[in-house]
Amino acid sequence: MIPVTSFKDRAVAVFGLGASGLATAEALRAGGAQPIIDDDSEARRAEAAARGFDVRSLREIDWSSAAALVLSPGVPLTHPAPHWSVGLARNAAVEVIGDIELFVRERRRVYPTSPFVAITGTNGKSTTTALIAHILKLAGRDVQLGGNIGTAILSLEPPRSGRVHVVECSSFQIDLAPSLDPSCGVLLNLTPDHLDRHGTMEAYAAIKERLVAGVQPGGTAVVGVDDNLCQAIADRLERAGTHVVRVSVRRPLADGLYLDGHEIVLAQGGARRFSVGLAGIGSLRGVHNAQNAAAAFAAATACGLAPEIASAALKSFPGLAHRMEEVGRSGNVLFINDSKATNADAAARALASFEDIYWIAGGKPKAGGITTLTGFFPRIAKAYLIGAAADEFAGTLGGRVAHVMAGTLDEAVARAAADAAAEGRPHPVVLLSPACASYDQFRDFEERGQQFAALVRALAAEAASSGTGN
Repeated sequence: MIPVTSFKDRAVAVFGLGASGLATAEALRAGGAQPIIDDDSEARRAEAAARGFDVRSLREIDWSSAAALVLSPGVPLTHPAPHWSVGLARNAAVEVIGDIELFVRERRRVYPTSPFVAITGTNGKSTTTALIAHILKLAGRDVQLGGNIGTAILSLEPPRSGRVHVVECSSFQIDLAPSLDPSCGVLLNLTPDHLDRHGTMEAYAAIKERLVAGVQPGGTAVVGVDDNLCQAIADRLERAGTHVVRVSVRRPLADGLYLDGHEIVLAQGGARRFSVGLAGIGSLRGVHNAQNAAAAFAAATACGLAPEIASAALKSFPGLAHRMEEVGRSGNVLFINDSKATNADAAARALASFEDIYWIAGGKPKAGGITTLTGFFPRIAKAYLIGAAADEFAGTLGGRVAHVMAGTLDEAVARAAADAAAEGRPHPVVLLSPACASYDQFRDFEERGQQFAALVRALAAEAASSGTGN
């Protein structure tokens, strides 16, 4: 745990008692603050009370005595409307922040020069975060991995000499971290997402930009420049005097990292200085993973690793659960769990990586549906549609892609596996890449991916028992 000492002996309101909210309350208490905590869920309130916390409705507290409101990132700050607790705090001139901001302030107090790598982007940030941590760990660094990737940041060990914090940051978290100042900031890409929470694409992009714009003096901003918004951000950062490492998988760069075939090339002054081979690394297949690998390489070398060490570490990366994860094989049919693909742009990255695809898609739809994926339709042998988006997706697929209204994931897996085995294509892949949120049928994308993997294992066991597997 990282005790938060910046609010010692002061009352701090906390709203939202999920994993990060409880970790925040514990960290505040450990640092000598007096957290007053609340949640819309009575079960969570009862759990917090059982841990000895001061659980009260924030509607009834004296806001003039509160030093801050620490808001869970899942609670609306601005759109579609600010949560009622935000209104109460602002009316009392109380700052509204999140757990990333608490970490930033504590780091500044106890060890401001400790390495802090912060990663964001619409897609690929979890893989890139995990990959940076993997590279640094293999190099012998003391690595603390957390943030949006799963472990609440205040549950990590405190900053100190030689310890690196590698932290994935969502737009929600950045919005609550006004003084975010990593030693290395990574911005991968920007495509429309979470506009229900940020209002416009311009507002969403401006929030993401803050992560790299806040890089400490002498630090490094790693920016993917294959979309216009990120290209403009990189230009602004350079004009402001920030050291920028550009990354592209679409075109050569005179300075930066770019993809050339199956190699990542480091260029300086128009000359090739180093190259990283990606061929044969199953966990990093696809152009999108080349971007992730290049950004991770840039961040690792910005932390002082030799290029040779960072390059070698890429080859042993096991991959990220629920993101292009190989979960089984039956005969020549490969099963890929890409449950983390919760929007069309993320699904595009998986669809671009395979042919002969038996695609399981659907769930709670996002704006635009799958209309941007038409260029990948020739790769899809058949689609199996589930969840609330099934009718919309069927309308988009129309007569261009054969599709089945499977309804549920278990039905989709059974039918896709049977078709993939029977149709005799060269490299059949049953791909769960939903292009949707999971909340219509599952608790989260992890539960969706876990169910998919369990269904695949059950199919494999059935095939083995009947003697049809190999």
